[in-house]
Formats: sequence, structure tokens, C-alpha cells
Amino acid sequence: MANTSAGGARQRRIATYLQEVRRIIAELPEDAIGEIAGLIYDAYQRGRHVFACGNGGSSACASHFIEDVAKGIDYGAGRPRYRALALTDSVALITAWANDSSYDDVFAEQLRNFVEPGDVVIGISASGNSPNVLRAVELAKQVGAATVGLTGCDGGRLARTADCAIIVPSRNMQQIEDVHLVICHLIYVCLRDTEAEAGA
Repeated sequence: MANTSAGGARQRRIATYLQEVRRIIAELPEDAIGEIAGLIYDAYQRGRHVFACGNGGSSACASHFIEDVAKGIDYGAGRPRYRALALTDSVALITAWANDSSYDDVFAEQLRNFVEPGDVVIGISASGNSPNVLRAVELAKQVGAATVGLTGCDGGRLARTADCAIIVPSRNMQQIEDVHLVICHLIYVCLRDTEAEAGA
């Protein structure tokens, strides 16, 4: 009896979780997703860089998005590739800046080596208040790069700081991260298909 009861509770949790994710996805601002894709594509056409950063699950999302953009697009003959970098991927640099300066600086100080006007910097933070993500976005704005924020909860400082922000309407961290990856895949699909049309 106990096993049957536990199994029923698990199924209810699964159904509730999936129902919530479906609701959140249905409420996503499609225009804003398209706007971000256009911003990144415009930067690509001008030969600018795209950077992404985040912590924990958001770090994995930033890395995944950059991998998709840098590797997953089928470019036409003679077409340049995206200049896309994840600030999350060098353990040596992250630990060096964290140890010698502050963990709050691990993305901004990496970015300082590369970022230029016209680049795009994407900060991903479920709470919208990760200090290291905010410092990277603030530095990007200072040098004239475009900034994008993917966040959740009430948007936090990231939603107020980034030029273009999408707030996932949830306070469940796992569901926010699920939907951030959906957003990143949607942006990637827009970039991939636009490039396929341009290179045809």
C-alpha cells in the first residue's frame, strides 16, 4: 500500500511540474525572443563577438548556447562563423580571478580582455541578482556592447540593467533553468535558419 501511495505521489509531482513548465512556455514573450535573435544576428553580420555567462545551471546553459551557435550552424561557402565565447568554460581563469580578486569579478575581468562596442553579452541568472553576471553586463554597457538578460523570479537587477531581458515567470529554479534552455534553443534555431536562408 505504501509503495502504491508513493508511486501516486510521484506521478502527481511529475504531472504538476510538467503542467507548470507548459504554462511558463506558453507565456513566453515571442517578440522578445525574436528581438534577441535579431540583435545577435546583426552583431554577427558586423563581425562582432557574442559572449555568455552564468552560475551553476545557468553556467551550463551559457556554455550549451555558445556551443550550439559556434558549432551547430551550417554556414554557406565562404561565410564567416560566429565569434562566440562562453565566459564559463575556463576553470583556470575563473579560479585565478576568484582567488586573486573576487568571485564577483570572474566574468567581467575575462570580458575586459575582449569586449568591444557592438558585441553582445548575454547574462543568465535565475534570480537576476548574481553579482558576477551583473558586473559583466555593466562592463559591457560601459564599452558600448549590447546586453541581454535571461532571468526569472521578479527579474532582479539583471532585468533592469540589460538592454533586452526576458523574465521567466516562475520562482522554481529548476523550471526557470528548463525554460532558459528552451529560450536559448529558440534563439539558436532562429540564427541557424536565418543563416541557412542567407547562404542558400
